[in-house]
Amino acid sequence: MDIDLTARPRLADLQRLGGPAEAESGRIESAIESALEAKSKKPRVTPPAVFAGREGYNTAFIGGLSVPPPKPVGRMRADVLPVEHSADSRLDYQHFSVVLSKSRRMAMFVAVNIDGQKSKKLAREHDVWALDGRVPIEAQIGEELYFDNDLDRGHLVRREDPNWGSLDEAEIANQDTFHFTNCLPQMAAFNQRTWLGLEDYILTEARVAKDQISVFTGPVFGGRDPEYRGVRIPLAYWKVIAFVNEQGRPSATAYMIDQKRELKNLEATFGVYKTYQRSIRQIEELTDLDFGELSSFDGFSNEERATRTRVESVLHSLADIRV
Repeated sequence: MDIDLTARPRLADLQRLGGPAEAESGRIESAIESALEAKSKKPRVTPPAVFAGREGYNTAFIGGLSVPPPKPVGRMRADVLPVEHSADSRLDYQHFSVVLSKSRRMAMFVAVNIDGQKSKKLAREHDVWALDGRVPIEAQIGEELYFDNDLDRGHLVRREDPNWGSLDEAEIANQDTFHFTNCLPQMAAFNQRTWLGLEDYILTEARVAKDQISVFTGPVFGGRDPEYRGVRIPLAYWKVIAFVNEQGRPSATAYMIDQKRELKNLEATFGVYKTYQRSIRQIEELTDLDFGELSSFDGFSNEERATRTRVESVLHSLADIRV
């Protein structure tokens, strides 16, 4: 073979080993378009009229047990973002509600009713996230935080949880979960498997009467949360689950997922998250949220009252849960 040492190739002379140039060009253009959308296009906003008729979280959902949402107290009371036409500043969606933090521009907590018997399985298609037009856009965190990094758009109310009732109800609930008001930034190290399986495990293994549970979830706003793109990223999250068992005994359990490391910025290496079962009393202390009488149905909280010691248990697997 004669070698042409005078050849000076340009980009157009090169051949892709992986296939036609058109395919790669399409992917590049798609990535560029996504980048431009995140940076320059107007954000997607759901008009307030779309939410007409949404009743949101139901305190009396579990028959025989009233489970009101937590009440912000102390520093958190003044941090609740007001919502027009809502006396308790709730954003109501299909089968769940959200209360926003003014200072953090994200959910202070979410509350959802889950009916395991009426649950509908809906396929997850293309995720389309939107802002909620019932509150100012500047009071919410949108796509600008998640573009071009390792942050996940983490559902607080899981996509599957409110998808029950008629097929129409379930489809509306499914779409409602894809609002940034129901989204918190999470890193890849987040222990999705244990954390996201808690509700399912409680429903299937705890012999829940009528397969109905109510769940509250939110972040712990810490003083040392790292800041990224003008947003302080929570390093710990909590969850409280309430239900009645088949023997008619009310039960409430609390969980936290916590990194327990000090981080200066998002580029630092995130450690492994651990999931703990803790007392509702501890969640109240950390969040300035009052769960009312719910802690009296929590064995961890009652043990702490009796022994005056702090009680917690690391969950190595979901089988370690105590109810």
